[in-house]
Amino acid sequence: MSMERVRNYYGVPAKRGVKIIYKGDGVPKNGVIKSASSGNRLRVLLDGYKHLVTLHPTWEIEYKVDNQ
Repeated sequence: MSMERVRNYYGVPAKRGVKIIYKGDGVPKNGVIKSASSGNRLRVLLDGYKHLVTLHPTWEIEYKVDNQ
């Protein structure tokens, strides 16, 4: 799955390298988008994690995109 398809399908600013805040576990966690996976999901490296996690692009994610 391409990152462009995730952006178009869900209308989110998902791009490789974009920082996010994941709020799904009750405690916000910072992370960075690394890639897209099959099923229109994001592969994200959360701070303090050794492995990528797979997250839905619209569920409990805040995108930190610079307006430049």
